[in-house]
Amino acid sequence: MLAHIVNPLLSPALKPIWQAVHARLSTGRPVSRIRIGPLDLDQRTALADLLGSARLPGDRADISLERLDEVLLERTGRDTRDFVAQAIGPIGDRAAERREAAAARAELWDWLTTHPVISAQPALAEWAVAVRRAGLIDGSILRTKEELGKVLNVLAELPAAGQPLPAFADDVLNDPHALDEGTRRANLVLKALAAIYGVPAPIDAPERRALWERAGIADDQLSSTVLVAGLTLAGDDVMSGVLRLCAAYGVAAVLTLQQLRAPAAFTGAPPEVWVFENPSVLAVALDRFGSHCPPLVCTSGWPSSAGVLLLNRLREAGSVLRYHGDFDGEGLRIAANVIARTGATPWRMNSADYLAAATEGPPVGRVTPVPWDPGLAGHLSEVGRAVPEERLAIALLDEIVQQLPKAKGGKGPGIVGTVP
Repeated sequence: MLAHIVNPLLSPALKPIWQAVHARLSTGRPVSRIRIGPLDLDQRTALADLLGSARLPGDRADISLERLDEVLLERTGRDTRDFVAQAIGPIGDRAAERREAAAARAELWDWLTTHPVISAQPALAEWAVAVRRAGLIDGSILRTKEELGKVLNVLAELPAAGQPLPAFADDVLNDPHALDEGTRRANLVLKALAAIYGVPAPIDAPERRALWERAGIADDQLSSTVLVAGLTLAGDDVMSGVLRLCAAYGVAAVLTLQQLRAPAAFTGAPPEVWVFENPSVLAVALDRFGSHCPPLVCTSGWPSSAGVLLLNRLREAGSVLRYHGDFDGEGLRIAANVIARTGATPWRMNSADYLAAATEGPPVGRVTPVPWDPGLAGHLSEVGRAVPEERLAIALLDEIVQQLPKAKGGKGPGIVGTVP
């Protein structure tokens, strides 16, 4: 019986040499010489025999690829690339793989930075930079995009309508535990919320709870409220009755999240609603207009869950929402948040409006890009002075009066002229 014959080119002594050649060829870069080593005595002997050398090479050898091709073509009819591909496995192209991976990463981060949620609230741009700096999740582009997509879906739904966190997570992500304490997803959302609100990232459970509550995640439907004036609806529900009564007496109404979540048709919603950041503007309007006050809503700074819900229900009922706020860094971030969450239109909030009013005032604070007017942030930074909304209240109310439809008798809603 014949003994099993082993191809000497595939001997154990030569295998490390073929592996080294395979690795070098798989770099994807041009190869003319291959450095191999350290080699033991058996490997040095096998290499000398392969190349037909009279002397043993040192423990590290520098082999010409051209010489290796000559030897292998003569003995096997295949060049080095074909031979090691058969002996070791397919030859890769790590340089191309690295280029493809770099392109895929660039595409991922471009997707993140240009995502509609980020574009609508530029304060999130800093958060996106921090996410990119942290790198891929589990080293996977696909896993990272999937996870960030869920985080962005959550941010698109905040502030919430006063729901408990598990109920909100179930509604948005189909998993009541998707935003549980300590999860990567919850931490990413909280860091994003900190960027939106311009506060430090929470470091303990009470701070995390407070940030969730600020974003409308809570069990309490009574503490979340929104201030309105002059807004009436035609429904026969409790909320519509409260609004009509307050409007008739020329006083503000405070709507709770509970009232807004109760069934109501929002029939007879006004064609236009003016939304302000500061309660003092509504106070001026009520003093001036009384029971003829036009429909106004106040976010009282960052909008509450009740405020967002009211504005969205008005928009769904056909009202056009016109928003105005402070001309400072935080005021513009609040405006971007309201516009992104409710579909409101910025009103008297462009560069010309700011420059016409900017004289003396407090510092503008941290300024971030403005989605509806790319030049506005630069003007704020250059001038450096904030324009509080209260300073413009009279002029803004004058403009509202001019836009309101005339009542019977050819007058506006009980108002003629301006307040001195």
